[in-house]
Amino acid sequence: MSEIRKESAKKLITKGLEGEENGSLSEMFKGADGEKTEVYLTVTLPGAFKGYHFHKVRMSRFFCLKGEVKVTTYERKDDKWVKREFILDGENPERLIIPAGVATGIDNIGEDEAWLVNYPDPPYDPELKDEQIEYTKEELENGIVK
Repeated sequence: MSEIRKESAKKLITKGLEGEENGSLSEMFKGADGEKTEVYLTVTLPGAFKGYHFHKVRMSRFFCLKGEVKVTTYERKDDKWVKREFILDGENPERLIIPAGVATGIDNIGEDEAWLVNYPDPPYDPELKDEQIEYTKEELENGIVK
């Protein structure tokens, strides 16, 4: 028989490029190995932006629980970055699937905190040190590839 238990979970305050607090990131669920994060919650403060970054091997699967966000993606096509925008709203449940290799930014366009659940595939693995690449909007608009 299983045992009822509580487990600790990490919660990190996140910051933008200028060092300003823009929300938090909380581990919601770890896999059986206790190392890889299978589900996490990213909270974005009203008017705040998170991103841009790109995952080499991991896809993102977003679901907005609360608030309203604009997810901006840049996908590499024909030697340039192609921009697309998607709105996710906690009042209108939808999933947004973002493949690996797509730069992503999250903008809270609502008046309250936005809560976005991500269940990445494969799960976040802290051993993959160079899997996430940071970009600025200017780098993406100028076609830079890192």
